[in-house]
Amino acid sequence: MLFEIIGKNITVTSNMREQIEKKLSGLTKYLIIDDNTIARVVTRVYPNSQKIEVTIPTKVGLLRSEVTHEDFYAAIDLAVDKLEDQIRRQKTRLNRRHKDSLAETFIEEIEAEEVDIPVKTKSVTASKMDLDEAIMQMELLGHSFFIFTDDETDKISVTYKRHGGGYGLIEIDE
Repeated sequence: MLFEIIGKNITVTSNMREQIEKKLSGLTKYLIIDDNTIARVVTRVYPNSQKIEVTIPTKVGLLRSEVTHEDFYAAIDLAVDKLEDQIRRQKTRLNRRHKDSLAETFIEEIEAEEVDIPVKTKSVTASKMDLDEAIMQMELLGHSFFIFTDDETDKISVTYKRHGGGYGLIEIDE
């Protein structure tokens, strides 16, 4: 695994770099991570805390964690713990996926109201995948929704977490 370590408002020392590489290299015992995979680590310093953001693209999906803590080395440990938890959850989900199918999906329309507040705009590419894969990607990213192109219907769809538990699916009619 290759490392891209970036410091914002901080100079990354050799000890910090060593610790990050040592801790993240430990993830290879859970996943097969290619030697050419680039683990991107961004460290930021705030007046009372330090923030670590780790992003690792793998064959299973994108692993990402973000941790804020007073101590830099404790933040690294917490970030690695989060990544390990994501890997564990995804392995469990993969095992279950072969045994059980997902429960029925729910379609829900959301009406957007016009509001005079600034709106952040983001452009995404809807990759072709099945519903199980989309839910797995959503969980790996830690998001509450995920946009994808359904490989069965070739429609752009959105899967999301429901407040009462479970998942929902919105299919876009063109």
